[in-house]
Amino acid sequence: MSKGNRNRIARATAKPPINNSIIGRQNHLPNPNAKIVSSLLDEMVDGCEYASIVDCFPEKMDFSKEVKRALTAISEIRNRPVICYAANMVNNNIRSQTGINTTDDLPFLEMVRSVDPSAREIDIVLVTPGGSAERVSHYVNVIRKRFDRVGFILPFLSMSAGTIFCLSGDEIIMDENACIGPIDPQVPSKDGRFVPAQSILTLLNDIQDRGQKALSKGIQPNWTDIQILRNLDPKEIGSATNASNYCIGLVTNYLREYKFKDWKVHSSDGREVTIDDKNNRAEEIAKQLCDHSIWKTHSRGITRDIAESVCRLKITHPEDVEGLNSAIRRLWALLYWMFERQSIYKVFISQDYSIFRSEISQVIQVKS
Repeated sequence: MSKGNRNRIARATAKPPINNSIIGRQNHLPNPNAKIVSSLLDEMVDGCEYASIVDCFPEKMDFSKEVKRALTAISEIRNRPVICYAANMVNNNIRSQTGINTTDDLPFLEMVRSVDPSAREIDIVLVTPGGSAERVSHYVNVIRKRFDRVGFILPFLSMSAGTIFCLSGDEIIMDENACIGPIDPQVPSKDGRFVPAQSILTLLNDIQDRGQKALSKGIQPNWTDIQILRNLDPKEIGSATNASNYCIGLVTNYLREYKFKDWKVHSSDGREVTIDDKNNRAEEIAKQLCDHSIWKTHSRGITRDIAESVCRLKITHPEDVEGLNSAIRRLWALLYWMFERQSIYKVFISQDYSIFRSEISQVIQVKS
């Protein structure tokens, strides 16, 4: 092994000095009134977890151990292993790719493999702006071969491809302030920008409808609509159609096979639930989540109440499980504190695995 390779491995695996650890690479206090603490979790006050630590400065704290401690609290309540896959959606100065992509494959799959081989159930804490549906499909295939039951815990946002991911679970646990989002994919336009596929298809359908109405009245279609049609790239339309159908197909399959696995009886009339019932309901929800005419924008947040009332998804409320709501809030306050202050843009962590990706150094801590 070359000296250069040995140095790179050492930088990736060596435990950093206390004040050069993942909690900030800053050797000064953020403000003169900061409270020096050894643990952020120990300073949290129930109901205002973040506010109670906002002015704290952890001088001698291993952030990896602190996050694992928060995960352990959730694990003990849920009686199963918990892993965390979280992106920084808090710090607007982050410029790195926070979405789900191929660079996440190795750390995510290693994190999954770090879980006790005897475990047949798992919870995944997920925070993501979205990303690649294809990578999500790969992760779901791996997870579902390994675990019989999968729960997703959403403390904040799980948008787009993240929504597809969590819909592959047997259970979705959402904080009252958490959101999922529309699953309409984004496709590249002629100028290289990514645009929501459904916005292209909705525009095309609207123009077609207006054109048909105009022709039925014996008048020419709108000139502006004609120019828009001329500028639409057939490849864009094809990509938008294929990508939308792919996402709809994934969600339909996941809901039917996993989320609806234990759906046996219709709550409205007591009828037995058939395979066709599951498939029809799954397809209805998938198409609804991919319908730009309903959500209007790709970044629309779908709250827990809307997910239940409009999409008719069964969602677990953590406040209905003793201790779970507080445990989830404590974990999220801890991650929020870190994301807001630091250049860390992705976290992969379980009880026996941790990688924190930073814009300063691609991997600043890897520790079992």
